[in-house]
Amino acid sequence: MKTSSKRPKMKRPAPVTDLLTALLRGTPAELRLKEGRIWEVWDEAVGSKIALHAQPASFREGTLTLHVDSSPWLQQLTYLKKDLIAKVNEALDEELVKEIQLKGGKVRSAAAKPQQAPKRRKLSEDEQAWIKEQAETVTDPELRAVFESLIRKDKEHQDKG
Repeated sequence: MKTSSKRPKMKRPAPVTDLLTALLRGTPAELRLKEGRIWEVWDEAVGSKIALHAQPASFREGTLTLHVDSSPWLQQLTYLKKDLIAKVNEALDEELVKEIQLKGGKVRSAAAKPQQAPKRRKLSEDEQAWIKEQAETVTDPELRAVFESLIRKDKEHQDKG
């Protein structure tokens, strides 16, 4: 008699963003993560023409403050506030922005230089051993490898001290 030894399918690891969202649900940090998305969606939500002249500077209690690079654009955007609010909230799939405040200020260039990769340093044997030791506390092998990689990258970007 042959017995079938079917193994249960292993679940795919959850994306880190899903884990963070679940971990932070109901905390003030959850709201900060949502608010941070405003900067991510801004250029696409309002279009390149507006994004070239106005950029988010801060967000507090439903009010998005924009830096605008010139007086004519300040005036023009005054008339477009409701449209901008609607476009940003639509891109966020949530009504976070209730009001827009406009201020004169510097605006980053839309064709900003690509960010250079941060410099990494070579880790000492002691640091590598410490990283392995920290990662050993995680029982799941895949999660342990990710955790170890994150610690290693963090250490490589820190000044030795």
